[in-house]
Amino acid sequence: MEPLTLSEPQPSPQNSLPTPEKTYHVLVGVTGSVAALKLPVLVSELLEIPGLKVRVVTTERAKHFYNPQEIPVTLYSDAEEWQLWKGRTDPVLHIDLRRWADLMLVAPLDANTLAKIANGICDNLLTCVIRAWDMTKPLLFCPAMNTAMWEHPITAHQVEQLKDFGYTEIPCVVKRLVCGDEGQGAMAEVWTIVEKVKAILSERDLLTQS
Repeated sequence: MEPLTLSEPQPSPQNSLPTPEKTYHVLVGVTGSVAALKLPVLVSELLEIPGLKVRVVTTERAKHFYNPQEIPVTLYSDAEEWQLWKGRTDPVLHIDLRRWADLMLVAPLDANTLAKIANGICDNLLTCVIRAWDMTKPLLFCPAMNTAMWEHPITAHQVEQLKDFGYTEIPCVVKRLVCGDEGQGAMAEVWTIVEKVKAILSERDLLTQS
């Protein structure tokens, strides 16, 4: 069976930095939190890191919050998983994506998908990638939810479960939320997330040193 060749992303208009000889792959997962509004900015900022290529895996609910035309890289959803596989010799997208990626970043991670991952549920493309994830590779997650949901006792338990798996939390922050509430639960700022990705890649000698 020939391995699936993932399509190349369109070049980012903001990315004017020189590209090193070696490239590295970041798979961004986006879920159904209102913080998904920040996906276009997050992807553009990641593409400013020299040598990085980005793909995005989205849940269906996350699509409500961003315009796919503003995402300058390949975007995958449940439809692509099922369209690609028709028989036993066909590629399995969630496996090919976990092979392609050097690092996975889930931003935002909503309460629903947090609960699924903590309990091993894999009922869409994103959660299937995570369930099949190569545990020798870094996986970063950025919780984002309403303050009342964040403060529910089960949330801390589920976050700790993900950290016990070896995943890295980029903690949520206190701010006024879109719903009008003010408190803990907002996704970390984009610059914080990008700097953490840089740090993890550097720690693992993946990011080209300047």
